[in-house]
Amino acid sequence: MAAMLTHLSIQNVVLIDRLDLPLNAGLSVLTGETGAGKSILLDALGLATGARADAGLVRAGQEKAVVTAAFDVLDLKSFNALLEAVDLPPCEGDAILRRTLNNDGRSKAFFNDQPISVTLLKTLGTFLVEVHGQHDDRGLLNPAGHRHLVDAYGGHNALLVQAKEIYQSLIALEEELAAKRQEIEAARLDQEYYQHSVEEIRELNPQKGEEQQLADERQLMMQGEKAVEDISDVIKQLTDKTDVEAAVRGALRTLLRFEDALKTRIEPVLENFDRALQDIDDGIKQLEQSLYDLEFDPDQQAGVEERLFAIRALARKHKCLPDDLPDLADKMEGFLTAVVEGDEEIARLEKAVAEADAAFIKAVETLRQARVDTAAKLDAAVQKELPDLKLEKARFQTSVQPLPREHWSGEGGDKVEFLVSTNPGAEFSPMLKVASGGEMSRIVLALKVCLLERGGAPTMIFDEVDKGIGGATADAVGERLYRLAEKSQVLVITHSPQVAARGSSHLHISKAENENSDSVVTTVTKVQPLEATERREEIARMLSGSEITIEARAQADNLLSKSA
Repeated sequence: MAAMLTHLSIQNVVLIDRLDLPLNAGLSVLTGETGAGKSILLDALGLATGARADAGLVRAGQEKAVVTAAFDVLDLKSFNALLEAVDLPPCEGDAILRRTLNNDGRSKAFFNDQPISVTLLKTLGTFLVEVHGQHDDRGLLNPAGHRHLVDAYGGHNALLVQAKEIYQSLIALEEELAAKRQEIEAARLDQEYYQHSVEEIRELNPQKGEEQQLADERQLMMQGEKAVEDISDVIKQLTDKTDVEAAVRGALRTLLRFEDALKTRIEPVLENFDRALQDIDDGIKQLEQSLYDLEFDPDQQAGVEERLFAIRALARKHKCLPDDLPDLADKMEGFLTAVVEGDEEIARLEKAVAEADAAFIKAVETLRQARVDTAAKLDAAVQKELPDLKLEKARFQTSVQPLPREHWSGEGGDKVEFLVSTNPGAEFSPMLKVASGGEMSRIVLALKVCLLERGGAPTMIFDEVDKGIGGATADAVGERLYRLAEKSQVLVITHSPQVAARGSSHLHISKAENENSDSVVTTVTKVQPLEATERREEIARMLSGSEITIEARAQADNLLSKSA
């Protein structure tokens, strides 16, 4: 068995003060006299699996109720996939669902001791447990899950995958088409502006880096006027024969007149002076060249400034950097090209959307026909089960109705719902509206038997599925519960000895009185696992009432032997 409820711990819930209940695989039956508290167990389990919390569940005089449900999910890979999807760590064995409920109605939820929302607790609980009874609004009575069950029964996975892929492709193409239309419409609105802007930028033809180059050139020109004057003064000073050069040349002439012996001694000095004169000459020539270079034409400077200011003004106009102007022109030309080529691109996308839409419609219709065919097979299978469950007048129908186009999705375009008619000539309606509690439970049982191989929660609980029946009908109910328990863990609250005899384990629920140290007497609910002899007595009690007869024990033995 892939998973099962292994333990239920209840503290301070209505008549239960403290209860630790181990549970087994297979079919577990819960019996006891009316009013003993069987429904309290369901209320407690519902609390632990995310059902609505009612402060009235807290035991009188207590501040808080606590319910813990432990599940063995070691082999349930799909449960870990669910945990991953809701950002919870994976389980390596046990999944512990816990709920606390204060007497003021406030509650807290936990998964493996990690706080979670009650909504998430309900999601996890619904995955692990199905409760089938007259007050159940989840499980098979909730139309939200009927389409999934029909698809699972019919093996429609391949059709669903195909429909989902086509639907996603259609949505992507529709989004692309809408974006392209919006882009083209926006471009058309700005077409005249773009055309003027492109012409303006292309006419000026700014280049990347040009603005900085012009700014540097302008700066040099502005500084050149003052530099020319200074350089001219330096040249004049260096070429004035009364200054440095004249002094060096005079000193050099004087030294050259020395005798040879002395001239040899001062040869290095002569070389330095000679080199100095040469360097001065070179420096003067370089200054003269610089002076030539710095003598800008005023018209040239005006031209540089005019272009620099034009580039900067255009950049401010378009709210971009000067170096971005060429790219902006390219982008605007792209918009203009898109306007020209837009109709062709839109036509191409419209054709692709039409083709994808046609494919999606075909996929939805194929899936719908498969669902209709599967519904007929499921209806026949369920109908075959009903007479043995004393529902020979009831009719079962799986309704497959097309949804409005705006409600289609990757799951197709159908509303699927299980309907029943309990009396000849009566209209088909949802089970909750027309079936009594016992009828509803037996219809659900028939459905579960037919869906046996198609999955569901690993633990199923049936509340008084045998209500109002007996004899062969009760035996038929027990046989079907037993078949379900071969694939899943099944717990059933029953008043039928025929059903009770089918159980692989038997729990007896009773009320008792406790007296505390202050001599205060309180009523509590007890749950006792029954061994073979005790079980025989309980089934005999169910057969004969408060006074157990020899005949009742013999009949109990007969039921137990038939079910062995």
